[in-house]
Amino acid sequence: MTDEFYRIRRLPPYVIAEVNAMRAAARAAGEDIIDLGMGNPDLPPPPHVIEKLAEVAAKPDAHGYSASKGIPGLRRAQAAYYARRFGVELDPECEVVVTLGSKEGLANLAQAITAPGDVVLAPNPSYPIHTFGFIIAGATIRSVPTTPDERYFEALERAMAFTVPKPSVLVMGYPSNPTAETVDLAFYERVVAFAREHKIWVLSDLAYSEIYFDGKPTPSILQVPGAKEVAVEFTSMSKTYSMAGWRIGFAVGNPTLIAALTRVKSYLDYGAFTPIQAAAVAAINGPQDIVEKNRALYHHRRDVLVEAFGRAGWEIPPPAASMFAWAPLPPALAHLGSLEFAKQLLTHAKVAVAPGVGYGENGEGYVRIALVENEQRLRQAARNVKRYLASMGVNTPARTG
Repeated sequence: MTDEFYRIRRLPPYVIAEVNAMRAAARAAGEDIIDLGMGNPDLPPPPHVIEKLAEVAAKPDAHGYSASKGIPGLRRAQAAYYARRFGVELDPECEVVVTLGSKEGLANLAQAITAPGDVVLAPNPSYPIHTFGFIIAGATIRSVPTTPDERYFEALERAMAFTVPKPSVLVMGYPSNPTAETVDLAFYERVVAFAREHKIWVLSDLAYSEIYFDGKPTPSILQVPGAKEVAVEFTSMSKTYSMAGWRIGFAVGNPTLIAALTRVKSYLDYGAFTPIQAAAVAAINGPQDIVEKNRALYHHRRDVLVEAFGRAGWEIPPPAASMFAWAPLPPALAHLGSLEFAKQLLTHAKVAVAPGVGYGENGEGYVRIALVENEQRLRQAARNVKRYLASMGVNTPARTG
């Protein structure tokens, strides 16, 4: 008997868990920790969504097994969302499947389409499931940049030319978690053309589709003509409707990939609790003022964070989308590395952030800051950070205006 399990051996220590454990211990000791580490929305879903959950849950016949691929009404609602938001037509029977959050969908699709030894192209830094979902499935990861510039496509071409076996899947996610970078439709057009030329699948993570700022809506890869020949896209109710704990997401697009995911899911789960799915229908089909309200709130928090932390001596580039800021370490403290800096920030400033190295080696030198505390708490965090920086000999720059 052995405890050296193959898939567990392939998983490195989860460095973000170190900071999470420190945060939990500090809170257990009664310390007031301002948690900007985990992207956990602090807002409730709309009242009519909660009412629909309670209404359906009160029905005696609502508590049996649900539909693994999602109830028909929810799949139709997601198809209708894509039609009105992106102008993309989807068949809810064969091009839409409901997932238990986008994370589960990505991981189970990796299980469905990956054989041991397959090569997958994934961004570095990236949301961990983009790489580890495939590592668990037995694949080898070849990293590509996150920044969507010419170097990105040069990296794709090199990967196809020099990797054995040739990559079979390209994973991407924009707006990016953790870097908050965004792309335009022209970028997706090049990706689709590349995928069709090289006969590879594209998995696009669009979890932050509705959290965009400065009036620049995020596009979907499926808006590109021919994209459904090679691509599926994952979306989530978590951030758009503040339903993170409800675990409802979607995969849409290429029928072959949707069928593969649906088949694997049929062996692994019976779908989300039916009242939750019914409430998700109410969210998508009902009043959408919550979407604009959340977007405006995250936009305001972004501006507060950038202004307040800047005055504290830590310049943070304003993200164009998502609920995160990707912050370079203060230059005077860059030698600490992202993990040690995050630990010190937690210990001495009582502020939790996520170390960039937890999202891949190219995340070193950064931390991810989640916009999940209100304005007062963000300003309090900035004051704490200012005191910490001063204790480390970092002078706060004089600012005017």
